[in-house]
Amino acid sequence: MPKVTQAHLDARRQQIIDAARARFASHGFARTSMPDLVEASGLSTGAIYRYFRSKDEIVAAICEQTSHTLPDELTAASARDFLGHVRTAALEHDHARLVAQIYAEAAVSPALATVVRQQLDDLRAAVAALLPDRTPADAERIAEAFVALCHGYTQQLAVRGDVDPGPFAAALTAIVES
Repeated sequence: MPKVTQAHLDARRQQIIDAARARFASHGFARTSMPDLVEASGLSTGAIYRYFRSKDEIVAAICEQTSHTLPDELTAASARDFLGHVRTAALEHDHARLVAQIYAEAAVSPALATVVRQQLDDLRAAVAALLPDRTPADAERIAEAFVALCHGYTQQLAVRGDVDPGPFAAALTAIVES
């Protein structure tokens, strides 16, 4: 029997994650079953269970792949560009709807809440690091508000569809410049 390469295994795992990401964004976690993920991925039930023991593990894998593309510095222009990126991800990839689902699930899943909390901690630390001229306490305060405002914008995109990032970018700029 031929050996399966790691690249093949990685591609199958990613195929499952991509199918789950799309399905969760369009139907939510509660209305997505493992058979739905089998159908969406085009793989067998056994293939999915080879990589993930449960739907919760798939959600965690999606979260672990999430990356935040922060600007190199926090300026009015970079805040606008950053929110433009968030908006594009929401409109083209249903990312905002997926984030809304992840937060809702994290509210009732301690294991997922741990993953999401760590991501938020990392994001706040990354934002604070963009403020080297501020005291650590001030940078942390700004980072907390920055992340909360960005999350609010994401939630607005999830519920309302396309939302102008202008007012949010102005608020981010005001927070950073305060």
